[in-house]
Amino acid sequence: MKTFRTLLLVLFTAVAPLVAQQAPPPAPAPEFKPILSGMELKDGDTLVFLGDSITHQCLYTQYVEDFFYTRYPERRIRFHNSGVGGDRAADALARFEDDVAAFKPKYVTILLGMNDGSYTKFEPEIFATYEKGMTELLDKIAALGATAIPMTPTMHDSRAARMRKPQEPRDTYYNSVLAFYGTWLREMAGQRGLGFVNMWAPLNDLTMQERKKNPSFTLIKDAVHPDAPGQVIMAVALLSDMVPRSTVSGIFVRQQPKTGKYTVVGANGKATDLQAGDDKISFTFKANALPWVLPVEAADGYKLTSAGHRYSNEKITVGNLKPGKYELRIDGELVGSYFDSQLAFGVELECNDKTPQYQQALKVAMLNKDRNDKAVHPMRDLWVKPKFLRRQAALLDQQGKKDAANAKRAELEKFLSELKPAVAEKIALAKQFEDQIYQANQPVARKYELTRVP
Repeated sequence: MKTFRTLLLVLFTAVAPLVAQQAPPPAPAPEFKPILSGMELKDGDTLVFLGDSITHQCLYTQYVEDFFYTRYPERRIRFHNSGVGGDRAADALARFEDDVAAFKPKYVTILLGMNDGSYTKFEPEIFATYEKGMTELLDKIAALGATAIPMTPTMHDSRAARMRKPQEPRDTYYNSVLAFYGTWLREMAGQRGLGFVNMWAPLNDLTMQERKKNPSFTLIKDAVHPDAPGQVIMAVALLSDMVPRSTVSGIFVRQQPKTGKYTVVGANGKATDLQAGDDKISFTFKANALPWVLPVEAADGYKLTSAGHRYSNEKITVGNLKPGKYELRIDGELVGSYFDSQLAFGVELECNDKTPQYQQALKVAMLNKDRNDKAVHPMRDLWVKPKFLRRQAALLDQQGKKDAANAKRAELEKFLSELKPAVAEKIALAKQFEDQIYQANQPVARKYELTRVP
């Protein structure tokens, strides 16, 4: 027995080093990337909105542009809409070099998935195609040195579909499929340390909220494409998830308890020329930004999201006034009457369409609406035909019709050669509007007068 134990010890001593050499090393602890907390768009940076027909609509993109034009008028930020109706991830990949990479973006938002799921129940094969295409898109954006901002697909409103056609729609469960696609995308964004925007939840949540009062309420009349109010909700979702919160301006007028004299302080702006009497206070204030104002068709979405209060706060606070009612004029224009208690609490002006700064911001919004309607949207229309030519060529290849497929590819190449100057012409037109916007969006000093009235 002792000899046997000795033999085992000798064998173990000889074999153990060999086993140790062959054993795989322990797996290293996983390294997790921090999630991008927000976009930092500086002067000269470019933001590309990549997507399908919902981006092609030029609405949520326009409203986000309006925000940056008014909040950061000192920064010349470039925006490029890269949405094409009917697109899937594979289609976006096909035009990526000319329609995304060529603009050297710092950030690329991605709104795809609505078409990728094929408007049917969840199918693993369909999802695998989407997964492959989205993964390649994320890789391509990273290879540019840009940062992708994946965004969930938006809501599919099957009730709106039922209101249009009484029979049960073929895509009854599609909203849930889109939720799954978005959840996978969020996981991928987290693994890569990217930012992420949840478009699906706000649209669904606000729709459910409003249907407690009106069961026929919808933000998406055709079940797929959000109307202007719904697109405001999308813009707010993007700002909420990816843009640091900030105010337009704040004005604080106070009476010093020791001296009895009034002082005025401005937040995100400069206040000067304060004059204070028994029943009147006046001063000049130049803000660094304008309120975020949108075209009238977007008003319902702006109200539903409390967008003004949350993302465009512009407030004046005046304390220690004599009891009574006061009229506020800005540049001589009467903008409102308020009691001393209201002014002591603070009065928000961002949604007051009588203020000169609101009207100035509205002019910016309308110029940008013209920019999108007359230049950007027509430019996006030009990109629809190449997609269908590519799809037709691929289908003909599958059918074994090689000559017909080659003819389609030749037609595609000819069209692409004609497309470039046509796109350049629309981009130049958009630039002309942009130049007007950056002339109109510069804040100016405003004269404020607060007068006590009988």
